[in-house]
Amino acid sequence: MTSPQEKHFEALERAEASIAEARERVAQDRWRLRYHVAAPAYWINDPNGFSFYRGEYHLFYQHHPYSPEWGPMYWGHVKSRDLAHWEHLPIALAPTEDYERDGCFSGSAIEKDGKLWLMYTGNVWTGENRDHDLKQVQALACSEDGILFEKLANNPVIAAAPEGDVHPFHFRDPKVWEHGNAYYCVLGSQTTDRRSGQVLLYRSSNLTDWSFVNIMAGGQEPTETLGYMWECPDVFALNGHDVLVCSPQGMKPVGDLYHNLHQSGYMLGKLDYDTGRFEHGELQLLDYGFDFYAPQTTEDDQGRRIMIAWMTMWEDKMPEQVRGWAGAMTIPRVLTLENGRILSRPVPELVNLRGEGVSYEQIRIADASPENAYAESEEYAMPSASSVIRGGQEFAGVNGDCLELEVEFDAGSAASFGLSLRVGETSGEETLLTYDREQQKLILDRERSGAGSGGIRKAPLALREDRLRLRIFIDRSSVEIFAQDGELAMSARIYPGVDSTGIRFFAEGGESVLTALHCWPLDR
Repeated sequence: MTSPQEKHFEALERAEASIAEARERVAQDRWRLRYHVAAPAYWINDPNGFSFYRGEYHLFYQHHPYSPEWGPMYWGHVKSRDLAHWEHLPIALAPTEDYERDGCFSGSAIEKDGKLWLMYTGNVWTGENRDHDLKQVQALACSEDGILFEKLANNPVIAAAPEGDVHPFHFRDPKVWEHGNAYYCVLGSQTTDRRSGQVLLYRSSNLTDWSFVNIMAGGQEPTETLGYMWECPDVFALNGHDVLVCSPQGMKPVGDLYHNLHQSGYMLGKLDYDTGRFEHGELQLLDYGFDFYAPQTTEDDQGRRIMIAWMTMWEDKMPEQVRGWAGAMTIPRVLTLENGRILSRPVPELVNLRGEGVSYEQIRIADASPENAYAESEEYAMPSASSVIRGGQEFAGVNGDCLELEVEFDAGSAASFGLSLRVGETSGEETLLTYDREQQKLILDRERSGAGSGGIRKAPLALREDRLRLRIFIDRSSVEIFAQDGELAMSARIYPGVDSTGIRFFAEGGESVLTALHCWPLDR
């Protein structure tokens, strides 16, 4: 008779064979990301089990190894020594037990007694309606080496939602951590009437025996404006404050905010470990772009809080699916708490991806709007390395589909200014990043970005002494923008043509100055 562990290994081997058959084909796709984490082939969503174990960063992810569509979830696995170069490892979890037969859903990882433990949600569909007909439980798997995992024989370790105003089935995404002499985990949930999202807190002395503490946040509060379900919660301490990160589903747009299908943000406050209640402030977004969901964090051996998120959005177009893959992770970001808000910056190790760069400084950018287009003249003489074209200014060596930009603008007299990314001369494709001085907003426009969804996102941002600092990461089908040294982040998937590699700088309603420009090609 086949043992549960043998059955698990056989399922993992079949999944690996499926991936191996598609890997080479997927690698040839022109939209395939070069330095972001993605599955070797087929579907990927939420980051799971992000952890620092035996001197390496381990990142797991929701994975369907049989098609580029969402399906029964497995856990894919990569690791890295420097957060810049990642190694694919064997798939870690497959849904082989009755309590998880329809998927090993999201969860987290923690080291205990030298072993790496995974805590995750087992999902079972109990009927045709997948929003109502389901049962979710929490389970554990353990590894001696961080690669091969064995599920606990006494799973599930949390077999049912607690009594009270807690939905009995929507009950998932455990994030586990150690505090004092105990282990804690939070779970995403909602009220029984499905009108308000909430987070549940559990406590354990040994990781295997759990007791419910309280509804930590949401639910009992007037939270209908914060959505009907809080997914993928994460709790950690940062600079003397407790932080709750979660991904609310069902928030309605307010002004320029919350226009994605679902959101991801954080609340600052204080967690009372005795009562299990979290007193907190308002939800703040972690990313103002289009594609950012289910972020998860870990603390490394340097004491840094590192975050990675899924760089896609539910129910959005995913043009890469016809090429045999779907979804990716953001670049890793360091979180710091400064002046009452969380800043996110790319991890410094990403400089290890840089090739030989080019630099420019103190370049005047004149009004590039059609009614004020100008030809080269002595008045606007530019360095020989650059050329003035209608609609903006380009610089030699500042182009491509896989690069990093560091840019600083002096706003000057311009009413608005910015740059166009992935510009196609013949196709007319471009992704626009504009700063509007009157609105004091940074605007990301992908209406002409190629295949995939369009749309515009606006984020509040103040200039500093009339200056705007940007750090931009472009990969073959993505762009991630960091403004004012981490005050603001915007992430987006874009799908331009292979020839759309130009970058242009522009100003409107006056003149701005490009005080500094650095560009490096990037590769893994």
